[in-house]
Amino acid sequence: MTAETEPAHPVTGLDDVVHQRVRLGILTIAHEARRVEFGYLRGQLQLTAGNLSQHLGVLETAGLIEVEKGYEGKRGRTWITLTAAGRTALAEEIGRLKLLIARVETTEGREPAEIGHAVGKRG
Repeated sequence: MTAETEPAHPVTGLDDVVHQRVRLGILTIAHEARRVEFGYLRGQLQLTAGNLSQHLGVLETAGLIEVEKGYEGKRGRTWITLTAAGRTALAEEIGRLKLLIARVETTEGREPAEIGHAVGKRG
């Protein structure tokens, strides 16, 4: 199998918008509930309000979450909901991560092989 016909490594399919640590956390927590309150996310992910807001903006712009502002009593609240596109993106990311884990697990305990083109040879 040549480099041209060999399938791409699973890491090439990771989505940088989703895979970033904080955003992956936001999507994962949002997947667990119908909607998630901003303060809960901030506490769980140990972020400042400003930092969390920036990440929520990236996810909202990508169409992966919806942000709803409202009131609970007299207190302002911000709620985050995972969109259908967000659920799909998270599932695809988890699938890629599973492929990466499987590759590592299948090579554990084996002598590492050489991978790549031989130096000085032309294919």
